[in-house]
Amino acid sequence: MELLLQILGTVVLRPYFVAFFLAYFLACSLHLGVLRAIIFAIAGYAIAWLSEFSSIHCGFPYGYYYYIEATRGRELWVLGVPFMDSMSFVFLSYASYSLALMAVSPLIRLGGIYVLENRKIRYSLSVRLLGALFFVCLDIIIDPVALKGDRWFLGLIYGYREAGAYFGIPVSNFLGWLLVGVVLIHTLQMIDRFLYRKGVKDTLGRGCSWRYLPGPLLYLGILAFNLAVTFWIGEYRLFWSGVLFVVLPLTLLIVLTQSKARKFGIAAARENHIRDFPGTAGLKAGSLIFEKR
Repeated sequence: MELLLQILGTVVLRPYFVAFFLAYFLACSLHLGVLRAIIFAIAGYAIAWLSEFSSIHCGFPYGYYYYIEATRGRELWVLGVPFMDSMSFVFLSYASYSLALMAVSPLIRLGGIYVLENRKIRYSLSVRLLGALFFVCLDIIIDPVALKGDRWFLGLIYGYREAGAYFGIPVSNFLGWLLVGVVLIHTLQMIDRFLYRKGVKDTLGRGCSWRYLPGPLLYLGILAFNLAVTFWIGEYRLFWSGVLFVVLPLTLLIVLTQSKARKFGIAAARENHIRDFPGTAGLKAGSLIFEKR
């Protein structure tokens, strides 16, 4: 009974967390399949919790920090770590991964926007590293504004033993996020590949031409939410720092990688996509999107 009350308390205290997690589950289920979304939620949570538990006790990988247990008994905590904090790594990493896929894969418009990914791209090292970089970009905003949680509805939940140079955040934190981001995204790639080899298909979203968009939109929604909170509490330097060091580089990076991806040829990319994901709504083998030369 107490566990149920704490879960309910988490929902009541953290409605934004619940909204983001539900958005993740919808996006990942449409994109990769329901089973992959469930397994990654469990595995991703375990990895994130272990990294946080290690850091608060050993200082690795984020540096030494501590949680303020003001809401213990009112929301779910697991051995000194808030449940919602570790679980948030799941939707943050998936959103970063899906944005990296969109950045690397060619795009077309044909009654909708299609991301012409294929399995080679899905499991690639370049997507893993780019996704981890996007993951860190989110944290450039998330951790500083969370550190000021007493000034908004998050509440003061954590602090560092020694204040860092970037709005109180040490560099070790961002290095830790980069490492954990690589591990999380690699885990998602391995889950997807393992289930594919076992014959578990990701067909739920094949009938939705827009199934690749919710993940990147989730990323932008998380970014916009945190920037909005930053502006709302009057942290204008942090807000403009986020715009300068996150929004603009992300825009430039997506433009550059997308431009590079187009050089591989839209027609070939379409055929590879159809080969790996047959039945995608709106895309038919042999249909002309761009004239072949």
